[in-house]
Amino acid sequence: MRSPAARVVRGAKARTLRIIGGSWRGRTWRFPEGDIRPTPDRVRETLFNWLAPGIAGVRCLDLFAGSGALGLECASRGAQQVVLVESHPRAAAALRELLRRLDGAPASVVQDDWQEALARLGAASFDLVLLDPPFDAGLLPRAVAAVLRVLRPGGLLYVESGQALAPAQLAAWPADLLRSGRAGAVFFHLLRTRAC
Repeated sequence: MRSPAARVVRGAKARTLRIIGGSWRGRTWRFPEGDIRPTPDRVRETLFNWLAPGIAGVRCLDLFAGSGALGLECASRGAQQVVLVESHPRAAAALRELLRRLDGAPASVVQDDWQEALARLGAASFDLVLLDPPFDAGLLPRAVAAVLRVLRPGGLLYVESGQALAPAQLAAWPADLLRSGRAGAVFFHLLRTRAC
């Protein structure tokens, strides 16, 4: 969820997020200054409407966690396990502090490069992967290919990008597009991996 070219918004209010559903509904937190691009409330609300009621009990990976908005929303809604991967030290530290305050959260933070973190995770160990790499870094094709190893067959893959996924791109992935939407410059897609 980090973007090198993210638009800088000034002020603490601009860096404040709230959980929109589940047991922590209404809880707010601030994320560090920098190039973090949180998933907008409107997109999160749509995504979790698509996923409801299937979040309870799932194992979730938020690979480019940034502010933690997506992974924390999963934890609030009853996910069994949430792993938040974030490479930026300040963002990872802020997520750890937030989880400490949310005592008992079924979540953990891994501060590492996304590829290194994925290499240490078990095969087919997640039911849902949230994938929101920096839009302008060209990581999406490599990240999708890499997460397929840790996503169970028939699992769900959420992809956020700066443009709609092309039909040829979708055809190359062993997954079926279930839903897609757009909010401003954010395109979002929910896919289900095909069982082998």
